Amino acid sequence: MGIDILNYGKKDADILLVQMVDEHDLEEIENEVKHIKKLSGDRKFCLKAVKVKSWNRDLSPWSAPAVFGKEDFGKDAPETLRYLQEKVLPSEGDKTTEPIKKVYIGGYSLAGLFALWVGYQTDRFDGIAAVSPSIWFPGFTEYMRKNRLHSDAVYLSLGDREEKTRNPVMAQVGNAIRDAETILKGTGKDCILEWNRGTHFNEPALRTAKGFAWLLNRDCGTVD
Repeated sequence: MGIDILNYGKKDADILLVQMVDEHDLEEIENEVKHIKKLSGDRKFCLKAVKVKSWNRDLSPWSAPAVFGKEDFGKDAPETLRYLQEKVLPSEGDKTTEPIKKVYIGGYSLAGLFALWVGYQTDRFDGIAAVSPSIWFPGFTEYMRKNRLHSDAVYLSLGDREEKTRNPVMAQVGNAIRDAETILKGTGKDCILEWNRGTHFNEPALRTAKGFAWLLNRDCGTVD
């Protein structure tokens, strides 16, 4: 697995943000960091942008047929998570060398789905920002109903035109994210669903920043 890790923000901050990215995300990552700072009152954080080599394979929890283009979805999310646990996250139980107090994971599109799936696999993440997530992914909301989320808080968002597509699978994204909100709130999780204007491709950096900022503000008690 070819993965690169890029660091933004303050390396010695006690809050760690983890985001799976591709080349397109990296083009806007510095703007995203600026947005996070502005929306969170200039909170100190370290953002680790983890670049994957194969988006559809490395971030998919299980195999699924292609819904656009010809590339099917793989099933290497467990391997990607293992890499995060071994190479990106602070060592568990080490209070002397690691200043990290909170760890949040977030992402856009399939990376948002991956972030949400990760919350069902481990308790290492205090909160999740699933931004315009590919929650139309076959079988995912059913998976949510049958399994327990370990993270305390989840930020969900979607563009108000994302479900207005001719693709019959992706058109389910609106119903799926409404179901996800209901499922999470039904289990007592702190969850918010925010609707943004536009399609899936409108202002991804700002949308992702809003998700991370919500988690940061919640941590310091400034969420309305």
